[in-house]
Amino acid sequence: MSSTQQSSSTKKQTLFIASLIILWYSSNIGVLLLNKFLLSNYGFRFPIFLTMCHMSACAFLSYVSIVFMKLVPLQPIKSRPQFLKIATLSVVFCGSVVGGNISLRYLPVSFNQAVGATTPFFTALFAYFMTFKREAWVTYAALVPVVAGVVIASGGEPGFHWFGFIMCLSATAARAFKSVLQGILLSSEGEKLNSMNLLLYMSPIAVLVLVPAVLIMEPNVLEVILSLGKQHRYMWLLLFINSTMAYSANLSNFLVTKHTSALTLQVQYLLPSSSLIFLISISMDYSSKC
Repeated sequence: MSSTQQSSSTKKQTLFIASLIILWYSSNIGVLLLNKFLLSNYGFRFPIFLTMCHMSACAFLSYVSIVFMKLVPLQPIKSRPQFLKIATLSVVFCGSVVGGNISLRYLPVSFNQAVGATTPFFTALFAYFMTFKREAWVTYAALVPVVAGVVIASGGEPGFHWFGFIMCLSATAARAFKSVLQGILLSSEGEKLNSMNLLLYMSPIAVLVLVPAVLIMEPNVLEVILSLGKQHRYMWLLLFINSTMAYSANLSNFLVTKHTSALTLQVQYLLPSSSLIFLISISMDYSSKC
């Protein structure tokens, strides 16, 4: 291959990854802000059911994309250990999303994102214990001020809530563990799955995990949602858009992990998205008070 062809290929790859990251940023920001709006401003106080809606949309849209639209070929699960890893990924993912959604009921979005800034720290930690992958010492040193900043911010946060903080920190650690595990499933030679197939297999398991949790912890969800749907005519549309964006966020999350790395994924997300989310959330809080 000539140097010109190599340069063209590199530019295309860079443009592709940049497009994925932009899609990931926009869909994550949209999902988070809609979650906050539904859970806090709209009276839709069912974070577990909301997560189940997200996973149901992911399962349905992944199936349509693979089976009917044939965007990628269907890959079978090759082994029992591979299935167990997918199941573990599903459970951890449910824990991270449910924990994050619950924390939004008690914490401002801006502080939620500040705690989420510790995700690279947990990612580096889990990557070392699970894959024995060491980063450069500069990488670890750069994570120290991030963690220290969150500790300081927690002490001075006027909207601090202990239960919300614990749920947010647990969700952050689960999100980091999920990133490392999905990186293994997407890149391991013996168990490699493409992003859409991984989402296809992971989502139904997540729904099965969430159904009993909804029945136990949110038993009156259907009655309340139907009542809210009658009061707010756009609620069903917002829920549909929210679930569709969750599919986009999860798929782009897998794609970015595959083409970069678990730690790079988390570091890339922090600064631009957190700043934008902070600004938008402030304007949302101001609008709700006016």
